[in-house]
Formats: sequence, structure tokens, C-alpha cells
Amino acid sequence: MDNREEVKTFLTSRRAKISPGQAGLIDSGRRRVPGLRRSEVADLAGLSVEYYAQLERGNLAGVSDSVLDALARALRLDDAERAHLADLARAAGPALHARRKPRARQVRPSVARLLELMTEVPAMVNNGRLDVLAANHLGMALFAPVFADPARPAGQIANHARFTFLSPSAHTFWPDWERAADDSVATLRTEAGRDPYDKALTDLVGELSTRSDAFRTRWAAHDVRLHRTGTKHLHHPVVGDLHLSYEVLDLAADAGLSLIAFTAPPGTPDDDALKLLASWAATHTPADALTPPDRP
Repeated sequence: MDNREEVKTFLTSRRAKISPGQAGLIDSGRRRVPGLRRSEVADLAGLSVEYYAQLERGNLAGVSDSVLDALARALRLDDAERAHLADLARAAGPALHARRKPRARQVRPSVARLLELMTEVPAMVNNGRLDVLAANHLGMALFAPVFADPARPAGQIANHARFTFLSPSAHTFWPDWERAADDSVATLRTEAGRDPYDKALTDLVGELSTRSDAFRTRWAAHDVRLHRTGTKHLHHPVVGDLHLSYEVLDLAADAGLSLIAFTAPPGTPDDDALKLLASWAATHTPADALTPPDRP
């Protein structure tokens, strides 16, 4: 992925989202393009038009934090977009590969053991590409359609984005499929800003862009989002609808890996459903969730 092109398209897409009124400006008339003009962003950021034009052409190498902050304010970036802009600037530096800590490629035994001990909480470890590197027994049961997806080639690691955009069962598993799709792409776009030279990510984006119009449209929007906590709504083939809180915990010793745990308030129907799922998982595999029960 070309960092300069990524910078250019990100800045132009954010500029196009802001109306003069939102920026506190008086609209002086018809505009050939949506959003603010370059000169207006430059004025709001306290930069010369020439310098801002250079930035929007993709040259963020050596840009100071104060300039990035000014751009973020002018473009009204949220926290996720600010972090993405900082990642893009960092990636534009000449010594990116020397500075960046290598991404962890597998789960350490102690982390795997931690997952195993979390018997009442579905949990898994993902990387920034949304590959599932490990999951505990209940986590595999909860995401049975992802792990046992018949559309996934044998030997290919389970990946949330591939499942969401390429599996026929994804629209059933995710009742709000549009939100799940938006979240997946925003996560991949965020990871691309952190590490534009990740070949596996480039290959994944290329594959999904080729095979899914829905993915390609979302990727072109350049939206990013931070996923730290929230609620997942899913329809499990065994226990039905579930509304689960999730927490994302970065593994500080393993660059690029996060542990995600899912819970439900005690005494709620969702908590009861999780307990029922745990009981089912004790004697079944994820593939069993996709097999219709025998009928008398």
C-alpha cells in the first residue's frame, strides 16, 4: 500500500465530509466539490495554502505534532481519525522499519493458557488483520459459524473480515450486517495506517476488493474507528439472539495482538444463553452448530 496515496485520499475524504457551516464559515456560493476548499482548511489550520496542498499530496514526512494537531482540529477529526493521521505520519518517516517493533505472529503459551482458564467467558486473540490466532472453548462455540464456515478453504486461518464479506451465513450471524461490515473495514483501514507495508494485509484487502463490491465501496470511504469496548449483536444457530458486551485488551508484550472477551450482565437472558451455549459446547464442536438437528 502506497503511504502517499493513503495520506492523500484520507485527507481529501475528510475535507469532503465537512460543510462550511460545520466549520463555522459562510458559504460564498456554489462549489464544484463537496466539503471545504483546500484554502479553507489551510486557513482553519493556520497553514499556507501551498504547504497544505503539499500535505494533501501525501507528503507527511517530518510533519510536526503541532501541525498534525492543527490539521485534526481543522478537519474535525475524532479520536480514531487523529490516531490514524498520526500513524500515517509515522509511516511516512524514512526509518519506519527500523523503529517499528515486529508484529507478533502467534500466541505465546502463557496467553493460550490464560484463554483456557477463562472457562465462563468467550475470548479470543486477534491480530490487526482480524485473523483469529487463538480462542478458548466457549469463544469457538460462540463464533462457530466463523470457525466452521464451509466457505473457508481448509487450512486457511479464520478471519472475521473474510467471513463477514464472503460467507453466505454472515448476514444471518450478524443481524446488523451493515454495522459489522463497517466495523471490519474500519479496523483493517486503521491497521493499514499503522503498517502500510504488511503484505498479508495488502493481499487480504486485494482479495476482498476483488470478490466483494460491499467491501470495495467501504474501503474507498477511508473510514477508521477505534474498537475498545461496546456491544455485539449476533444470532447464534444454537442459542439464538445474543447481545454481549466486549472488551478489547491489547497484549503489550505481543505487538499487534489483542485479547477480546465477551460478557453479559448476570441474570439476564443473554447470560442464560451463554450458560446454555457453554453446556452445548461441552459435547459439541463448532461444526455441529451448522448441522441441522435430526428430526423425528
